Amino acid sequence: MAGFYNPIWLLGLITLPVIWYLHHLATKKRRMEAMGFSKVAVLQAALGDGKKSRRPQVLLLLALAAIGLIFIGLADPHIPLEQTRQGANVIFVIDDSGSMQATDYSPTRIEAAKSAAGLLLSQLDPKDNAGVVVFESGATTAAYLSPDKDRVMAKLESIAPKTGQTAIGDGLALAVDMAQSQPSTKKVVILLSDGVNNAGVISPDEATAFAQAAGIQVFTVGMGSTQPALLGYDWMGNPQYAQMDEATLKSIAEKTGGKYYKSVDSRTLSEIYAGLKEQITREKEDTSIKDIFFFGALILLIAELYLRYGRGRIIP
Repeated sequence: MAGFYNPIWLLGLITLPVIWYLHHLATKKRRMEAMGFSKVAVLQAALGDGKKSRRPQVLLLLALAAIGLIFIGLADPHIPLEQTRQGANVIFVIDDSGSMQATDYSPTRIEAAKSAAGLLLSQLDPKDNAGVVVFESGATTAAYLSPDKDRVMAKLESIAPKTGQTAIGDGLALAVDMAQSQPSTKKVVILLSDGVNNAGVISPDEATAFAQAAGIQVFTVGMGSTQPALLGYDWMGNPQYAQMDEATLKSIAEKTGGKYYKSVDSRTLSEIYAGLKEQITREKEDTSIKDIFFFGALILLIAELYLRYGRGRIIP
């Protein structure tokens, strides 16, 4: 929030009208004394050239404005500006369960997910920290939170699909812990899954509550296709299809202030991740602008000195 960090200095502004009033009294007294002389030439000399009579006022205004800017600068004004000291903590949570081996995305779901996440990772700001969590029957850290995007990218590219089930809650809970491991005013989790939570020790609702308590925004991406994706057959020869729990993913996003996206192919998935960069809003922070006022005061003082002693100066 904009404001002054040392507002006591603003009391100095009270001196400006006082100085102006004292100057007015001094000028009036000078004129009264000049009128005591009978010779017109003497009176004109005391009052000065009519064409230049306003220049002393200009000098005074410049001096007063400079003093005012100095007092404002000493009060240390701050305004909200785009965050500069810290970046955002961005955690990619990727489902690498058995269903991510489906080939309805080119070449597979897991490879398409890695490619899309890499696109967003490459677009993050230099001061942002990034990390990667993967989950199947449980959750593990693929890349610890770091500003080194190249290292995180290498870890992301090395993710391989597993054969386990889907522990969405465990993956989100681990991401929440990672997001809080380094100080930042903005923490974001981007969770991608193509399945139904059917494993793990932490439910999606519990993990969502953790994220809410920590003030972490979660964006969820549901990965599926317009037609059921065949994963294989069970021991009885029945076909097994990939299923996606959109309701859970929507609930996670809504409760944490994020947004849910549905992907149906590699193109839409890439578009979703490309657009997520705009969703990661940076927090504003109060930034001092006192130097602007000091610089302005310096310019005014230079102008006052030039008018007083430079070309066309008032004092010969």
